[in-house]
Amino acid sequence: MTISEIVTSLGDNPYFGAGFGLFGVGAAAAVLRKGLQGSLILLRRHYMITLEVPCRDKSYQWLLHWITVRGARKTQHLSVETSFEQHDTGHVKTKYDFIPSVGTHFFKYQGTWIKVERTREQSTIDLHMGIPFETVTLTSFGRNKQLYFNILEEARQIALTENEGKTVMYIAMGAEWRPFGHPRKRRPLNSVVLDEGITERVVTDIREFISNPSWYTERGIPYRRGYLLHGPPGCGKSSFITALAGELEFGICVLNLSERGLSDDRLNHLLSVAPQNTIILLEDIDAAFVSRQESKQVSAAYEGLNRVTFSGLLNCLDGVASTEARIVFMTTNYINRLDPALIRPGRVDVKEYIGHCSSHQIQQMFYRFYKTADIDAAQKLSAAILAHSKPVSAAQIQGYFMLYKHSAPDILINNVSRIWELDSHLGENSETKLSVQNV
Repeated sequence: MTISEIVTSLGDNPYFGAGFGLFGVGAAAAVLRKGLQGSLILLRRHYMITLEVPCRDKSYQWLLHWITVRGARKTQHLSVETSFEQHDTGHVKTKYDFIPSVGTHFFKYQGTWIKVERTREQSTIDLHMGIPFETVTLTSFGRNKQLYFNILEEARQIALTENEGKTVMYIAMGAEWRPFGHPRKRRPLNSVVLDEGITERVVTDIREFISNPSWYTERGIPYRRGYLLHGPPGCGKSSFITALAGELEFGICVLNLSERGLSDDRLNHLLSVAPQNTIILLEDIDAAFVSRQESKQVSAAYEGLNRVTFSGLLNCLDGVASTEARIVFMTTNYINRLDPALIRPGRVDVKEYIGHCSSHQIQQMFYRFYKTADIDAAQKLSAAILAHSKPVSAAQIQGYFMLYKHSAPDILINNVSRIWELDSHLGENSETKLSVQNV
């Protein structure tokens, strides 16, 4: 049988024809599928743009809130996010924000349709937050990256607007800073009464530092500034820093050097990734380290409790790897306990003593409580308090004024001894109820 006869017989065979037809259809489908996959890949590579934002990124919460406010308002698949808003009175109001749940959502922004995919990995947990690791992916047609820049910038502006007029406190969690508690209403700078000239000197110096980075660059000086406020407890060191942050519209990064697990490397990293426009606050720096002139036994005891070494702190503040564009405030009740290397120029550029109340402070605090009082009453009160053998702190004065806040100014002048009685009674028994005499 010739080849032509074999081909003819196979062509006449209905089973062979059906099988060949199915093979052709399958091959054509495979080619079409490959073509569609290739076309889709080509479309994604050249005609679509994707933005992936993991939950570890600082803009993640901004973006979720922005999607809630500006984006997928009409989606039926929601996830609740409970937050709390604190009013000036201290009352906390519960808020419920409905954000797009895990899955796929679509919305339109500036005439462009955007697909939002929110994915959650159950096997990967954010150890510091205790929640699953999440990612939000935005996909849109076109090649314009400016679209996503506009979205992120708008999300940032919305977040800033919500914190406008407030001071945000940050604490270190793991390798990053996270807001702590409710943003606080900014405290007016004049609400903290220090001795004459102190507030003006610090504010002038820090504003000059913020506004002149090029001055440091041109002279090869590291662009960072360190401040040390020292003095007895209760005299207004921490209150002044809080009010100063409000005046500058800065946040405050509170860093506890005695925290377990805080190493030299982590400390250096935290200082380098501090949020913009923030003050780094190291409170009670004397409690974290002892002077190198102290006994070796005491030093060894401190090193056993704290992983941050003294040399590590010095290098973080003013070492080769230390960051710039940074403002650090340190406070201490006992400056004589600090090692001279810690407070030398370059690490601490400005030192201010915040001491017991002077006549100026007493009178200014008096005017804040008794706005219609005359100067004679203020001078009499100041003289009566300073005539006492014991000095008095701003916290004691404020507590005394609060005790007589509904009384006439003469009552304060006649009962100044109660300032120290109140202190001693509270020290003996915090539950003692003090009666107000002559009111």
